[in-house]
Amino acid sequence: MSRHLSVDVAIIGGGLVGSSTALALRGMGFDVALLDKGFCGAQASGVNYGGVRRQGRPVEQLPLSQRAHAVWPRLRALIGIDGEFLRSGHLKLARNEADMAALEAYASETAEHGLDLELIGHNGLRERFGWIGEGVVGASFCPGDGHANPRLVSTGFAAAARRAGVEVLENTPVRGVSRRSEGFALEAGEGLSLGARFVINCAGAWAGAFAESFGEPVPLSRIYPSMVVTEPMDAVMSVNIGMEGGGIYARQVERGNCVVGGERGLPLADPDFSRPRGEGALSIMNSAAALFPGLRHAQAIRFWSGTEGAMPDRNPVIGPSLTTPGLFHAFGFTGAGFQIAPGVGEVIAELVRDGATTTPIEAFSIGRFSALPSARTHHGSAAGQNQEPQQTGETRP
Repeated sequence: MSRHLSVDVAIIGGGLVGSSTALALRGMGFDVALLDKGFCGAQASGVNYGGVRRQGRPVEQLPLSQRAHAVWPRLRALIGIDGEFLRSGHLKLARNEADMAALEAYASETAEHGLDLELIGHNGLRERFGWIGEGVVGASFCPGDGHANPRLVSTGFAAAARRAGVEVLENTPVRGVSRRSEGFALEAGEGLSLGARFVINCAGAWAGAFAESFGEPVPLSRIYPSMVVTEPMDAVMSVNIGMEGGGIYARQVERGNCVVGGERGLPLADPDFSRPRGEGALSIMNSAAALFPGLRHAQAIRFWSGTEGAMPDRNPVIGPSLTTPGLFHAFGFTGAGFQIAPGVGEVIAELVRDGATTTPIEAFSIGRFSALPSARTHHGSAAGQNQEPQQTGETRP
């Protein structure tokens, strides 16, 4: 049965960025449709590590990260649940003097951004975090960072958007999008057609094809982060842990389970999907047990992997299309989108309403990948593209 729907804004992608954008726009009075091929928050937004950190981000992301930082303590008022958000602090470990020098340089570079980083030497680390094993020379501590449950947060934003009056269309893949003089025409699901003044591309790892169909190709690749969770345990670690230069990252939730990441899954024949590697999970747990002695006898009870969009410069694409008026992009978060997603939603909503945002996002322009004109209109189409929405999660340490 055919159906037509007219809205102000159509958002392709029901992950955390898409749903937070939908909620922000609805709060501004826009009529919004949020479309997802599957279920909102069931892709990378819901299967990531769950780190809520500012520390370690490229400096150009910090104004946006700070904006999101102000949202996380307000989750219960905003979406009705706290998402198990815990402001535990984020401790980034240095394995050698070169790593420690890198942490010191980062602290200096970001001193004016309000992270309140504290550099901790070997002795101080042993005194304050005695559950960390040997082989660490120091650390950088960001007390305001923490972690949350991505399964709860990602679906919580979508549910709040629905309660606010957003038309949430799950199991509704977008099959075609074209620019019309009065806006956009979308074909989705089984016989659904939509008219919208604005379209927002939040399709995660699948966003590149959509952008390219409007004359904006990007070097978007895919990564497959893999996680391990243990049985509930007594207190093993008190903060969210990362490693300078990458490697292990770990956190312990209030019920006692430890979540450990740092491995990559294997893409399947269909690259939309991946699976954890058994030997990889064993390797990362052995490495974690060597670093955190309390994990030496832990039983791993679950493994998972997901698909995420990655950009070569580690920065996402956020902002207006440079070819197509009314089109906006927000994708490519390279395993670090979970914390900043609520801020991205506010920024995109401001761009739709005002044509500008109070948060600097110039570094995230899609134009950085090619010499694109600033005002040319391109009548693109994503017909035939099975755009599966997905957002990146906090999978980097």
